[in-house]
Amino acid sequence: MTITVFLVSLCGAMAMGIPVAISLLICGIALMFYLGQFDTQILASNLMDGADNFPLMAIPFFILAGELMNAGGISKRIINFAMSLVGHIRGGFGYVAIIASVIFSGLSGSAVADTAALGAILIPMMASAGYNKPRSGALIASAGIIAPIMPLSVPMIVFGVTAGVSIPKLFMSGIFPGFLLAVFLAVAWAWMVRKDDFKVEPRRTLRETLVAARGAAWAFVLPFVIIFGLRGGVFTPTEAASIAAWYALFVGMFVYRELTPKTLVKVLISSAKTTSVIMLLAASAMVSSWLITVANIPDQIVDLLRPLMGNKILLMLAINLIVLMVGTAMDVMPTILILTPVLMPIVKMAGIDPIYFGFMFVFNNCIGLLTPPVGTVLNVAAGVGKISMEDIIKSVMPFMWIEIGLLLLLTVFPDLVIVPLNFFTHR
Repeated sequence: MTITVFLVSLCGAMAMGIPVAISLLICGIALMFYLGQFDTQILASNLMDGADNFPLMAIPFFILAGELMNAGGISKRIINFAMSLVGHIRGGFGYVAIIASVIFSGLSGSAVADTAALGAILIPMMASAGYNKPRSGALIASAGIIAPIMPLSVPMIVFGVTAGVSIPKLFMSGIFPGFLLAVFLAVAWAWMVRKDDFKVEPRRTLRETLVAARGAAWAFVLPFVIIFGLRGGVFTPTEAASIAAWYALFVGMFVYRELTPKTLVKVLISSAKTTSVIMLLAASAMVSSWLITVANIPDQIVDLLRPLMGNKILLMLAINLIVLMVGTAMDVMPTILILTPVLMPIVKMAGIDPIYFGFMFVFNNCIGLLTPPVGTVLNVAAGVGKISMEDIIKSVMPFMWIEIGLLLLLTVFPDLVIVPLNFFTHR
């Protein structure tokens, strides 16, 4: 009955169009009344505890860093460098999008920010070169989810804080799978455009490539500094986020000189709005998380999944299916905040590596960014590219199946995540 109260109150509130953060509070209050423990002091205390968390400070800094990079000219220089490498290849713009997405992943950690930045520049260029516009938007959206599964992933920070696991190790867990996803998308793109007729960019000279590389050099330094700093224990994720923001501000204002004081004000306001949404979600989720524990909902879920507890692969497949279904109707952050306290006790009881599970959970949630009706990244790509949702949904399906296939591959062969993770962290 407790699970029913939890699901009905949460889903019912969201079905009425109530924002997710408020729906979480309503769910928590409903559980309080059902358990006979309603107390406004407990409610307020958990709200404060949800937001008063030092590792969560990394989120506003990374969001700010991503906004500063887009406004400061770093984005277009990364695209220009990728164009100098593969722009002359058949379907070159698609490979540019994939390479740029991998580079961006080490700068912002946000699928939405990366998709918006790349889509605004590349989709019009691809359309004018004769590329299928909906397919181009679908590729950029699909490549956009590389950002939240590689360092410096914002969803991994949220999962790490919620689950109480190492955020630097979570970052390292996504490096190899992130590159693997890029390769899978490139192979799929090559197959799709093999017969298309479109304009191919002229091959850049070595001198032009070196000039493009020099222009983007400032963008390449930051990911390496942060990854090696985290791996070596030089600074925490929160300190890394602060370094990223200050670095982006310095480069945008004093190196590229494209970030003006007027633009900076707009960037700060936009970052504050995005941060406030995430922090309110985190605070509201703490109320539900505390009551989920008090109501023993994880134990009830364990009883439902007990027949699968002896087989880690079957259990992970079942969890993946549940998360994929939830991801079609809910965004990444609320899904992580709601399901992490429910699933982590099951994962620990089954003996599954929490870091491996964290990566799989975040990756699974990121695929949900492409699935309607929510499909946040899909909506962003459609918006910046001026593409109808119906057309982009049809075009994204092959790429989405590629990503679901990779998810299944990593479920059946967990060493593809665990072995590279051990190499990067020397565990």
